[in-house]
Amino acid sequence: MTTALSVNLNKIALLRNSRPGNHPDVTAHGTVCLDAGAAGITVHPRPDQRHIRARDVRELAALVASRPGREFNIEGNPFAPAAPGYPGLLALVEEALPQQCTLVPDSSDQLTSDHGFDLARDGAALRPVLDRCRELGVRVSLFMDPDLDQIERAAALGVARIELYTGPYADAWAAGRGTAELARYRTAAHHAGSLGLGINAGHDLNLHNLGAFAREIPGLLEVSIGHALIVDAIAMGLENAVRAYRQCLD
Repeated sequence: MTTALSVNLNKIALLRNSRPGNHPDVTAHGTVCLDAGAAGITVHPRPDQRHIRARDVRELAALVASRPGREFNIEGNPFAPAAPGYPGLLALVEEALPQQCTLVPDSSDQLTSDHGFDLARDGAALRPVLDRCRELGVRVSLFMDPDLDQIERAAALGVARIELYTGPYADAWAAGRGTAELARYRTAAHHAGSLGLGINAGHDLNLHNLGAFAREIPGLLEVSIGHALIVDAIAMGLENAVRAYRQCLD
């Protein structure tokens, strides 16, 4: 099994938003990623529109739709309120009809996503969102910590996949404790697989820690990578960076 690489384009949009106009063009860079071998594109629109905007979602949905076999993944907090220019996550999903919607419990004041769902608290509130995504034919993935009890709750909700939050693994790898942390993620992945859940992963994965993670995590279907890949693209070029991450997974 080959793990799919979905490239998160948030950082391209963040750079564009620092000046008037449309440079760099997010959709054009998405095209480069797909041409270089990415299996899909990920975006994480937020109410403050700090990077990805509703227009980007529409344009990227059309781009991915023109590439049979590629996937569009929209991430976000389903509970975040609509704001000027941001109609809400579910409204964007209803319009764009991505192959996958990854639900993430991030708040507006977070710099980035940094924890998984607490389904003992949020599970009941998520049910209507999950039901609507099923009606639309959109696969749902829940952003989760490698916590066995929480993973069981995700399975009970009937979602297709979970995305393991890999920030703690990346921190442990950088500190020389990656092997021990990998064991925790491997156990979580085994448990998720035994419950019929597909496994995605993302956050702070890079060229140094990705290969070991992909080798050790059973049933890893997809990784979503943005920040590190775009940083590497500054030195390597975007096409070469996508191919380098693809090589780690191969």
